[in-house]
Amino acid sequence: MHSAVIDDIASVIGWIYFAAWTLSFYPQVFSNWKRKSVVGLSFDFVLFNMIGFIAYCCFNVGLYWIPSVKAEYFKEHKDGVSPVQINDVFFAIHAVAITLVVIIQCFIYERGAQKISVWSKVLVGFIFLYVIITLILTLSGEMIWLDFLYNFSYIKLVVTCLKYTPQAYLNFKRKSTLGWSIGNVLLDFIGGWLSIIQMFLLAYNGDDWDSIFGNVTKFGLGLVTIVFDSIFIFQHYVLYRGDHSGKYSYSFVLSQQHSKPS
Repeated sequence: MHSAVIDDIASVIGWIYFAAWTLSFYPQVFSNWKRKSVVGLSFDFVLFNMIGFIAYCCFNVGLYWIPSVKAEYFKEHKDGVSPVQINDVFFAIHAVAITLVVIIQCFIYERGAQKISVWSKVLVGFIFLYVIITLILTLSGEMIWLDFLYNFSYIKLVVTCLKYTPQAYLNFKRKSTLGWSIGNVLLDFIGGWLSIIQMFLLAYNGDDWDSIFGNVTKFGLGLVTIVFDSIFIFQHYVLYRGDHSGKYSYSFVLSQQHSKPS
């Protein structure tokens, strides 16, 4: 270890990005509750969010709390540092819980004609099939549990790369970001940067640059988050600025839905 101070700074940064990412869920929940509507929120995004966070939770909990899995990791990364911190574990558990709240809101609030797309259902089906196959391979001894958990981390990364696309497209289609909380985006953006900074500080301080790729999910999540949040910020403040009360607004969407013959 180069410096105990750097280690302390990395720990503080970890809890700050944990707070930023944790709080980032609440603006959307509050917005849905205040409007009593989820119009403008992509259901594909919500579905992928839940699948991704369940996978991320499995990976973090397994690598942090299961002794046999930790032993397998340090067997491959001698003198390395754990790529999963306690704040990662709590974040993942909280993410699953709060995403479940959003799903409940999608059922009880005004949602218009929104529904989950066929391609999203097909993709989720393939993910479940992949998990079942790798679980069978692990139980039969063809794969170690560490590699099985790594599969969950890859699922989370792939899902994250895909999940923002439906929301960005929905904003583009409606020419508005109404219903998609910018507070969520800004806090997510901050958390993405801080998570990457923490990883580099820990890698430098422990002379273990492999730890960055030992948790490729965390590193990849940070990068993908930054890229897509930049797109959402551009949509909200530049492309569709001032368009929140136009013909693609919440009130317009509802008026069109209620005017349709039953």
